[in-house]
Amino acid sequence: MSGYLSVYAPSSFEKVIERSRFIADVSHAESEEEARAFIASVRAKHPLATHSCYAFVADKTGNLLRFSDDGEPQGTAGMPILEVLRGKKLAETVAVVTRYFGGVKLGAGGLVRAYAGTAAEALAAADVREYRRCRRYRACIGYELLDALKKFFSARGCEPKEIAYGGEVRVLFSAAEEEAEGFAAALCDFLAGRVRLAEDGREWAAFPLRTDRDS
Repeated sequence: MSGYLSVYAPSSFEKVIERSRFIADVSHAESEEEARAFIASVRAKHPLATHSCYAFVADKTGNLLRFSDDGEPQGTAGMPILEVLRGKKLAETVAVVTRYFGGVKLGAGGLVRAYAGTAAEALAAADVREYRRCRRYRACIGYELLDALKKFFSARGCEPKEIAYGGEVRVLFSAAEEEAEGFAAALCDFLAGRVRLAEDGREWAAFPLRTDRDS
């Protein structure tokens, strides 16, 4: 697989529907254990909530799926949240929608709309990125080239993962697998060969989604 979409950082969204508070919390989760730990942390923040319904896709391929209605009528909460995740083609993502009951019953259709809608709005506001298979590099340069290196990265939407200062500057960064060789060659050309590059393994890394203005 070449890549997948996922939430990059935890995010939340709250709305009131017929006097009930609905709070959606979403996060990146690379395993079922991480997803369940996030669900537990959300529940710990809301010990007096009426329901904490959730859904998650905890792998890269969309096969590890779980959901819960947490006491709401069957099919009115967990599955609608999961359908939102699937509809947005998200992987390694968990969503928890907490409800504080406000005294007005919503009915099955109203609950589906409330849980799915709150989750969808939380995800629309979240930082969703594309995770791509990458090669990791270490670049060693003189201090006089650091600004030029940052300029090169900025122009290509690349964020250094780590910068270490010593006798020289050592920069850890990632480049998408299909672009890595060209990226490394362009960097060497830009710095007129005054850089030492070494591959440092492979990983999945998050890239901001491209917009029309980026193309």
